Amino acid sequence: MLHLLKRHPIPISAFFRHSLVLTYAFPPEVLKPLLPAALVLDTWRGFAFLAVALVQTERLRPSFLPAALGGNFFLSGYRIFTRLAAGAQSKRGLMILRSDTDHAWMVGAGNLLTHYNYRLCEASLDETRDELHWTIRTPCAEADLEVKVCLESYRASLPANSPFQTYSEARCFAGPLPYTFDYEQETNSIIGIRAMRQDWNPEPVLVDVRRNTFLDQQPFRGAQPILANAFHVQNVPYQWQRGRRLS
Repeated sequence: MLHLLKRHPIPISAFFRHSLVLTYAFPPEVLKPLLPAALVLDTWRGFAFLAVALVQTERLRPSFLPAALGGNFFLSGYRIFTRLAAGAQSKRGLMILRSDTDHAWMVGAGNLLTHYNYRLCEASLDETRDELHWTIRTPCAEADLEVKVCLESYRASLPANSPFQTYSEARCFAGPLPYTFDYEQETNSIIGIRAMRQDWNPEPVLVDVRRNTFLDQQPFRGAQPILANAFHVQNVPYQWQRGRRLS
């Protein structure tokens, strides 16, 4: 029954000082084999999408605890945009592939209570009034990432070759979505964690992605991913509700 413990049983609250989401477009046949049977790709104009989220969190804690007892962590996540056909309506959500954090405590607690697949990384953020510069290093360089964000570029043009033609189209694939999906192998079920946020108004920004080794691995290698959008938001409260079985 230990799998029941990994269903995100505790609601979690945090404050996002910075959140950056990079969305990459892929041919659907690259991402489809990574999904369990209950999920389908959420596509647009013949493309499927993978999100890379970088978040500087503050005061992260179980929601029943005061903010003063929360911790400050870096979190990153690699997710696929998907849909779950459950009941009368399909649900949009992000299917977890991998998560990283710079605190060993978060790795232990996160992997005990979720299927988020946390790994330990080294993360630094150099921040000025005009720019953010994230550098993430992983033990075997399997998910190293370096990206610069121009904060003066709000309402920036979409990246070259993006399949999106307007900001509103791109915003639909910028995350976060209503659900994060976990796959529970023991019961062949999908666990959904619903997100709640306030004042979530991300802005498109110019980014310089200097290194992203996660996409250098199979099955992504050779697929020529296209950076489809980059959105930034700052200083927003965020909450993950308790997970529940959706299928």
